[in-house]
Amino acid sequence: MKFMKLGTSVDTFYTEDNNIRTLDCAVPSDLIVHINNTSYHLHQYALLPKCGVLQEIFVDGGDSSSLSIELHDVPGGEEAFELCAKFCYGIQIRLSAENFVLAYCAAKFLRMTEVQEKGNLILKLESFFESCVLEGWKDSIVALKSTLKVPDSSEQLGLTGRFIDSIVDKILVPPPKVMWSFTYSRSGYERRQQAVPMDWWTEDLSCLDAELFRSVIVSVRSTSILLPQLIGEALHVYASCNLLPKTASTKSPQSSTSGANLSFEAKKQMLESIASLIPLDRGSVSVRFLLRLLSLAHQLEMSSSTKTELTRRCSAQLGDATVDDLLLVSSSSTDQDFYDIEPVKAVLGNYLTLYRRLLASHPEDKTKVSGSFQKVGKLIDSLLQIVASDVSLPVSDFISLAKLLPKIARPDHDELYKAINIYLKEHPNLPKPDKKSLCSILDCERLSHEVAAQAVKNDLLPLRTVVQVLFFEQERASRAKPPKSKTTSGSSDRRQNSSQGKSSNSPAADHRQDLTIAVADIRPRKDEGSASRRNRTTQQKTHLKNAIKKILDC
Repeated sequence: MKFMKLGTSVDTFYTEDNNIRTLDCAVPSDLIVHINNTSYHLHQYALLPKCGVLQEIFVDGGDSSSLSIELHDVPGGEEAFELCAKFCYGIQIRLSAENFVLAYCAAKFLRMTEVQEKGNLILKLESFFESCVLEGWKDSIVALKSTLKVPDSSEQLGLTGRFIDSIVDKILVPPPKVMWSFTYSRSGYERRQQAVPMDWWTEDLSCLDAELFRSVIVSVRSTSILLPQLIGEALHVYASCNLLPKTASTKSPQSSTSGANLSFEAKKQMLESIASLIPLDRGSVSVRFLLRLLSLAHQLEMSSSTKTELTRRCSAQLGDATVDDLLLVSSSSTDQDFYDIEPVKAVLGNYLTLYRRLLASHPEDKTKVSGSFQKVGKLIDSLLQIVASDVSLPVSDFISLAKLLPKIARPDHDELYKAINIYLKEHPNLPKPDKKSLCSILDCERLSHEVAAQAVKNDLLPLRTVVQVLFFEQERASRAKPPKSKTTSGSSDRRQNSSQGKSSNSPAADHRQDLTIAVADIRPRKDEGSASRRNRTTQQKTHLKNAIKKILDC
């Protein structure tokens, strides 16, 4: 950061009792300036020649050996006035982008122009402004940030607009021509070894106030030069640094308190501003970013219009999402992390509504829509398998998310079965009614033969579900072609093998074994005639019904 030194004398300003600021000088003070709660005991010989405002007050007040005035309206207050006062005494001051705005606004207020005295402060400040502050990337950002201390004066004097224009001009410079220093802390990036990235400017803007940041982004967008994805990345970086809760992948020592110092209303205003700046172009921001904004919007109780728009934008890109995009981790009042699936449910519901409307208006696109449904179906089932491990996830939330998908989205229920099985393992004390409700969403007829074989042996499943799996397995077997390798002795062999298995003291386990034998017996045999097969099938179905009844009564 560049700076300018003015004056050569040693700083002898000091504070006396009762908030009096003066300086070590043999000449008695004959000028008292009151600014807010501080009184400056100074000298007319030093300040009057350089300050037009003081000259005017002195003339109006008449010739006086001692003058006491109030300047409570000086922009920047005591800090800014003292910079100007030290310049008048020739005391060394150091000006930089951090205090330039204060000094300039105060000098303008005091009318420290060339009319009063040649080589006055305003001329020197304007030279520094043009040659250093506006020329530097970080200097312009720091100076723009400092305008918040004197917003009205900065706006009236045109400083705010000049800083924004300077920043925007540098953002639009092609990356190969960027020669100044910038902050870029992305993992794996080495400035000396790699080219300047397209989004080199996004991180430095994260220090700005929300309104100033908005002004910069609006100005950049108005040029229509940068890609929407770069605008989206700037919004993502800004929100991650200032608003969104930190996740395991984004936490860092420098930014571990994102949004912690913001008030509830300030967070709402910032989120509203960021949401309104997202480019309309599809893919300008990721689904993950949109979902995180939506999750926060629910927490902050944002307006329905904001939540609806974020939900709509998420829905439009849901087909491009990955499972990681949908994993939202929130913290409870006890600081316990949990998976937040409410935003996903809202987005999925909106997505299904949009595609149903599309299908109704364009029935010829049924194949295309079905493919999109099935892609999202796999995504949601994969998500269910991950969130099922969350011990704090209510079974009702799991069921409500799983049931949102229509039949067309799940050609089979293998992945859903895996998710249910994980939930049952992680929730061993799940009440029986909840277990039945959970397994009721499983369509046993849509299980593959391999998964059905696992389900039959799964002791975590309710017996009713096992019955359904076995029933549909025998139905599938009865419709299949007779296997070439089977013989009439197959049934008796299976019955004998089953009877030689380990005995169980559980009646339910015995009935489950009876049912397995009944299902095996009903399968077709190679050497049977059609009439004989029909008679045997009728008898074995009766056996099957009896086995099912015993299980249901158990």
